[in-house]
Amino acid sequence: MTQTDQRPQRVVQISDCHLFASTDGRLLGLNTEDSLKLVLDRVAREQPNMDVILATGDLSQDGSVTAYDRFRQHLERFKTPSYWLQGNHDLTQPMLNTLGGKSHLSPCLIEQGAWRIIMLNSAVEHEVPGYFQPSELDFLREALEKSRGHHTMVCLHHHPLPMGCAWLDTQVVKNAAEFWKVIDSVDHVRAIIWGHVHQESDQERKGVRLMSVPSTCVQFKPQSRDFAVDTVAPGYRWFDLHADGRIDTQVSRVEGVKFTVDMSVKGY
Repeated sequence: MTQTDQRPQRVVQISDCHLFASTDGRLLGLNTEDSLKLVLDRVAREQPNMDVILATGDLSQDGSVTAYDRFRQHLERFKTPSYWLQGNHDLTQPMLNTLGGKSHLSPCLIEQGAWRIIMLNSAVEHEVPGYFQPSELDFLREALEKSRGHHTMVCLHHHPLPMGCAWLDTQVVKNAAEFWKVIDSVDHVRAIIWGHVHQESDQERKGVRLMSVPSTCVQFKPQSRDFAVDTVAPGYRWFDLHADGRIDTQVSRVEGVKFTVDMSVKGY
């Protein structure tokens, strides 16, 4: 095992940026460009030695090339490889146009030291709930086979199990049972992470760590029956993926900034 394999891999997850073609674009009254900049400034201060950035969907609110180009430019400051996956607000072709090819867009398999990271597309364009196409599940099976002998993290946009948030749980991956059947057929998956829910969570299922990440803009209130906005600040999550399969992780949120959300806006 090389020295690179032995040291923890520092992974940063950012999600649900909801950028618009215009830098004046707002989600529920919050300027998403400004909030992303604040989160990325925090990443810059706290993460001088990142190995990879995972952007787990809804990077744009309007699916515009302009928004994706600006997102890419924001990340270029870090000189760190980034991999993206599609959320329900995203459009694949504009993302490919920005990335210049498929190698950094889901579905893809990333080699990181003793770990393998599988990025999956759970989004169906112009629809809100998640769904895995048969080809995506086939990719998962093949990627898991290639990953044998390595600790593995699986990344998607939608939540694959209920969050206890009634309105959000109508948007869970529709064929999650098929996804879990594939996951349960192997023993080297250590973590599954996602975005979409705009809230932090950390639980375990059959020895696999399951985690969601805050949005870089508006947060949704946990355990809410109806659509509700939380008052906590935007943030991101970092992971240390250890060679022995252990995971250290923490959510970091912007501090000292007051976010004014337009609570009169209904729905999402």
